[in-house]
Amino acid sequence: MITGRMDECILVCVYYGPNGEPLIRRGGKIAKMLQCPLYVLTVDSQPEDEWDIEKIHYISTWRKLAEQFGAEQFIVKYKEKRPVVKVINEVVKQLNVTQIVIGQTAKSRWEEITKGSFINILLNELSFVDLHVVSVSRDVNNQDGFYEKGIRAYLIEVADGYRLCFNHTQRDKYEGIFYKEVGTDFNNGVYKFMKDNEMIEVNVVDDHVKKDSLVSR
Repeated sequence: MITGRMDECILVCVYYGPNGEPLIRRGGKIAKMLQCPLYVLTVDSQPEDEWDIEKIHYISTWRKLAEQFGAEQFIVKYKEKRPVVKVINEVVKQLNVTQIVIGQTAKSRWEEITKGSFINILLNELSFVDLHVVSVSRDVNNQDGFYEKGIRAYLIEVADGYRLCFNHTQRDKYEGIFYKEVGTDFNNGVYKFMKDNEMIEVNVVDDHVKKDSLVSR
């Protein structure tokens, strides 16, 4: 049931990558301040069954965060071939959205000239909606800047826990994404994988993962 002020409605638009979390937090704070409904939207051209484990992780994290901020609905548009602006416009009209929270990465002047500004296109499409444009990092590989781009990896069960490997074999226990710490010559970092429909995150030290660390966080 929607509660609070009915003259305002917040829509947070998030895209694949870690920048979605600060956008949801910003939208959640605005919705709480205005005591109005909050919605979170993400648009993806792929069907759900083609998502890789990293994308599943982001969607799961966004959904939980949206629930924490009391969002009325977390909306995912699968297999969407229309321009993103058209999809956003459709949702805005359906929900009577009055304010949108969206992120914008730094773009070069050449990119602005050749591709145009997404924000300007959105403003032209949605002339009666207020935009909150949040500056976000261009680096969407990790939230803190401490890890390299994630790569597919596997965990093999050994006597004292699990060992990280990068070749698929019949001994694999879990398949996931490994984020290596920047500036290290060893396989130290974070490993993320799905277990019982939950995203698990564990620390990797010299290719090794402790067995008791395989719990939900």
